[in-house]
Amino acid sequence: MSDKWTTDDIADQSGRVAVITGANTGLGLETARALAAAGATVVLAVRNTDKGSAAIEDIRESTPSAQLEVLELDLASLDSIRSAAGQLGDAHGSIDLLINNAGVMYTAQQQTADGFEMQFGTNHLGHFAFTGLVLDQLLPVERSRIVTVSSVGHRVLSSIDFDDINAADRYNRVSAYGRSKLANLLFTYELQRRLDTAGAATIALAAHPGGSDTDLARHIPGAKFLAPLTSKLMQSAAMGALPQLRAATDPTASGGQYYGPDGFMEMRGSPIVVPSSARSNDAELQERLWAVSEDMTGVEYRFPMPPDHQTA
Repeated sequence: MSDKWTTDDIADQSGRVAVITGANTGLGLETARALAAAGATVVLAVRNTDKGSAAIEDIRESTPSAQLEVLELDLASLDSIRSAAGQLGDAHGSIDLLINNAGVMYTAQQQTADGFEMQFGTNHLGHFAFTGLVLDQLLPVERSRIVTVSSVGHRVLSSIDFDDINAADRYNRVSAYGRSKLANLLFTYELQRRLDTAGAATIALAAHPGGSDTDLARHIPGAKFLAPLTSKLMQSAAMGALPQLRAATDPTASGGQYYGPDGFMEMRGSPIVVPSSARSNDAELQERLWAVSEDMTGVEYRFPMPPDHQTA
């Protein structure tokens, strides 16, 4: 048996509910395809429901019996996030897997519906708010997991200026992306710390796809002309999805772990536990970003009282 983890290693997911943001294309679609094939009920949380429906048809070509649903979710709008969380709560009393996969990359300077810088607002704040609003559906579920997708870009120009959190004074599309991906890791590590403190059964993990051939990089200047070259250097979306799939399903995975490819510079290869930057492991930064995120989104997380603080 190969020691390289693949989708063949995914255990039976029958009876489990998996919610995947941005599941209509790229990494999200491949993640949905694999989990549906393993028997999970998969909720494709997407901005464009027509594209979500098309993704369902795509998946059913290989897995006709797949249990799939579409949920409208625009991570660039707190109103949409609250509406989606409410609909999800009505449809499913419990969730086993939440995979925060959706994202934007290297966009021109623009704002979300709530005035947040688009990359930080979508990639981090949107997922922070959505996770907080559906957390009650995850916490009672044994082995439930929250997987948030970061990037090797979390190491690049990624310092967080809390005095200009929305990059209104100075905007650089590369640093804005790096900041959002750093935030994904800071969020995951702080979330795991709080879950540990509460004695919760839920765990939080992160993953990154390395260099994957998806349409995420379409906003890079000159992307159309560079595509023939870069596509040869990238691995497939199916390979890029393996780290988040392993984080979501490997029974040996632990809270706070970060999965990525095992190849050169973590750009290609099979999924393993990989290190993240020193900045991402800064506990003070994790806690400060959490407080700022709660304030910006208006979403306050509620954790159960630790067992040793409960009274009879």
